Amino acid sequence: MANVNEEKCCPPGQVRRDGKCVLPEVTFTTLVISLNNSALLHLGELANPETGEKSQDFLLAKHAIDTLQLLKEKTAGNLTAKESELLANMLYDLRMRYVQLTR
Repeated sequence: MANVNEEKCCPPGQVRRDGKCVLPEVTFTTLVISLNNSALLHLGELANPETGEKSQDFLLAKHAIDTLQLLKEKTAGNLTAKESELLANMLYDLRMRYVQLTR
């Protein structure tokens, strides 16, 4: 039987292996996607997974976008072409959404 912490980590339908929560591999890409999703959540583009509701917090959205920009600057020259392109595309998309929503 799963313990309470595991059930919170692994909601029904999430992948389990040997009775344990299987989280995505920790990679640069998963970090960037996580920050992107955080920004989208705070822009009101994604629903809160706990409440199912959408809300906006532009200060937190900007913080996530600024964090991605910092990663881009600090990792310059050390990323694969795919990682660099993913990061650049996400930053562009998030900035455009932020500008449209904060006008």
